[in-house]
Amino acid sequence: MKKEKEQSGFEENLTQLEAIVTKLESGKLKLDEGISLYEDGVKLYQQCRKRLSEVEKKITQLNESLDENEFK
Repeated sequence: MKKEKEQSGFEENLTQLEAIVTKLESGKLKLDEGISLYEDGVKLYQQCRKRLSEVEKKITQLNESLDENEFK
């Protein structure tokens, strides 16, 4: 269940980040709205990047485990 929640959290964050980018690119926001959305986007980006780093580390560990077991 935890893995599903983490996955849906990542997907949800990514979707929100894409929506923020679309709004920022529209050029129809007031300055304060744009700054606030940009701040939110940075936070979402950091969360996504952290999760991707965790997944990358896990994949590396699994690959190393496969390599070690191959020679036993």
